[in-house]
Amino acid sequence: MSREIELDVEVPGTVDEVWEAIATGPGITSWFIPMTVDERIGGEVVMDFGDHGSQTATVTAWEPPNRVVFEGTGARALAYEWLVEARDGGTCIVRLVNSGFGDGADWDGEYEGMSEGWRIFLEHLRLQLTHFRGHHATTATPSVMVPGPNGVAWRSVCAALGIGAELSVGDHVTTGDDTPGLSGVVASMLTSEAARAALFVLDGDVGTAFVSVEGDGDQVAASLYLYSYRADGPDGAAWKSWLTGRFAPPSADAPAVT
Repeated sequence: MSREIELDVEVPGTVDEVWEAIATGPGITSWFIPMTVDERIGGEVVMDFGDHGSQTATVTAWEPPNRVVFEGTGARALAYEWLVEARDGGTCIVRLVNSGFGDGADWDGEYEGMSEGWRIFLEHLRLQLTHFRGHHATTATPSVMVPGPNGVAWRSVCAALGIGAELSVGDHVTTGDDTPGLSGVVASMLTSEAARAALFVLDGDVGTAFVSVEGDGDQVAASLYLYSYRADGPDGAAWKSWLTGRFAPPSADAPAVT
């Protein structure tokens, strides 16, 4: 029996503004990952996961400004249904139904990982619509694997960045001198046993960013998500080089540690 992830978030904006953010390529790219969307029934959707490759989907429902469905292709295809409902006071409820997960251990990690990941991204959607509604960002998503478990990985990544591991909403942080440089205010923190994320609004209104550590095994994914609204926003290429250099995987020729 297929499992589903069902989540919702209340966000600022009119239904048309929120629809643009969740149903169009430039809108989605500004809070999730780089995407293109052919905005029609039967249109192609391309999701760019960076070093993890790309995935394609088809638009199977297009009902602006309230409902869109992207149906994935391939053997392990997933479906993404987005619904927008206007509320009084200038806000909307965005609801996601992510379906197509199978049962069994083969699917468990994917289901659990995406459940945690979507909570982070929906919080970032709220942040983007709060601070940059109607504007579009360029997006970079460098990611590496680091030794776990999750709490150890989080402290390791924060230490490398030169920021404290015990962050609170409202803290102002600046990364260390040996990094490409980010500074901003902590706008949100999300913490669970298998995922931690700190979301920032960057100084000078140049963009948003978040650092996340997801997973709780011997190796976990550490990622920087960088959203630039101006030319002087975070440099995705520089950050990718720094992250992969700082957390380079061990050489296959290196002697085993005993």
